Amino acid sequence: MFEDYIFTLASASPRRRELLKGLDIDFTVEPGKDEKEAYSEGMPHTAIPEFLARHKSETFHRELAPREVLITADTLVFLDEKILGKPRDREDAADMLRAMSGRTHTVVTGVAFRTNERLHSFSDTTEVDFKPLSDEEIYYYVDHYRPFDKAGAYGIQEWIGYVGITAIRGSYFNVMGLPVQRLYTELCDFLY
Repeated sequence: MFEDYIFTLASASPRRRELLKGLDIDFTVEPGKDEKEAYSEGMPHTAIPEFLARHKSETFHRELAPREVLITADTLVFLDEKILGKPRDREDAADMLRAMSGRTHTVVTGVAFRTNERLHSFSDTTEVDFKPLSDEEIYYYVDHYRPFDKAGAYGIQEWIGYVGITAIRGSYFNVMGLPVQRLYTELCDFLY
């Protein structure tokens, strides 16, 4: 369907690669610059992921080829309005999971598409409910799955998602890091 275009995913995330591959889009992976993600203090928290996805696109390290579409994304986990980023260590991961235990948190992914001619972005939001988690469950997960590369210190597709998540409102794949159904729809609109 997208044979006329060259797609580049600017992400080091193995989950994003897996999800984009599920859309049967041929693409190459070329992570962008690894820089500190900055945004203004007064920005509404739900706008931050889309802002960061646009920033990653606009600061990509090279010029795009004709007919190339660059895809960038950023996923953040929010508990109330506090950002739960990637945990620093075992205790930080356990503290994040303890904070989300028995509560609802929000996952927002911002996505940007860019060609040489234009840039388009959007964000997708999913609410996730965790059952009350015991310390035994939390440390079992952290020690066996080591979720240190995941915002919010968990992967919905891993053990903790199986035993701890009681409900989601929105896209499951968004929680994994890429709202693929919405991405497909927006990409069709963007290109055609």
